[in-house]
Amino acid sequence: MNGSEAAGDCFDGYPELLAAAASAGRRLTRAELDALRAFGERTAGSGTTLRQVVAKHLEAARSAWPGTPASSDSALAVMAQAIDALAEGYDRAQHFAVRQQEAARREFIDDLLYGRSDLGRLAERSERFGLRLSRAHAVAVAQGPDPYAEGDDVPRRVERAVTGRFGERQILLTTKEGRLICIAPGDRRDVLTHFAKQVHAATDGGRTAIGRTHHGADGVVHSYEEALNTLDLAVRLGLDAPVLNAADLLVYPVLTRDRQAMTDLVRATLGPLLRARGGPRTALDTLTVYFDSGCNATEAARQLSLSVRALTYRLERIHQLTGTNPADPHHRYALQTAVIGARLLNWPEQSL
Repeated sequence: MNGSEAAGDCFDGYPELLAAAASAGRRLTRAELDALRAFGERTAGSGTTLRQVVAKHLEAARSAWPGTPASSDSALAVMAQAIDALAEGYDRAQHFAVRQQEAARREFIDDLLYGRSDLGRLAERSERFGLRLSRAHAVAVAQGPDPYAEGDDVPRRVERAVTGRFGERQILLTTKEGRLICIAPGDRRDVLTHFAKQVHAATDGGRTAIGRTHHGADGVVHSYEEALNTLDLAVRLGLDAPVLNAADLLVYPVLTRDRQAMTDLVRATLGPLLRARGGPRTALDTLTVYFDSGCNATEAARQLSLSVRALTYRLERIHQLTGTNPADPHHRYALQTAVIGARLLNWPEQSL
């Protein structure tokens, strides 16, 4: 590359090339086109805009414009070839730069969310993507009816809505394993709430889980895992809220921390329901609605499309089979915990 090219001027010898090809009535050769493409790539790397590149070459073409109509036609054809080759090279360089940047971004996200890489190096790289890992962060993970990839319409719409309101600084939006992810400073929960609302609107029913706020790079991983676990809990518990906060569901991980103890409780408390006509599903659904309605028989009966008398009969039958009375406060806690445990353990579909 000579000095004029480095300065973002025309391809070296472009006026002479244009004049020679036009006067000879020929098209540019493959070697000449390759040289123009290579120049286009170099100018893209130097920071010159494509508009500037085209303007420079149009100006040079004007100064070398032939005088006869016949040669003018040839000149126009050659100029079109040259500009096309320059733009192709320029675009190729731009696409390559974008791919490199996206690959670096994807590698950083993988290292961040999986807790890989040296923490000091990770913190250095995070500055490039707008995160300051010395601060506390929280992570929101959204899941829709379809998996999403970077560049899909839904992620683009959500990103535009979030960055349009809050800007891009200190916020990282991406996709991973078909889900949408938003990482924001821990004191900016409004960002994550807005992200959740936009996901719900853009996906026509997508659900978002928000992890708790934690410090450092490890804190991002912790918040991300909390959000993932919360989404999983929502499926197993049949929760239909569009936004779920991990902080509101901390009791469930506590209940399942000792899986064997929970298995024993479900088996001992609800196992007798296996003798019910048609299996335990009707009884479990009845108990779930009854407890979720605050043990309000009228409301539970309405949700189950039953009369209060029919609901009462079901509860009495559960009492007979299990020896535990759902209406008795002294029995209720163990029975409700067992019902939650059954949902978490996917019982009776999965044997214990």
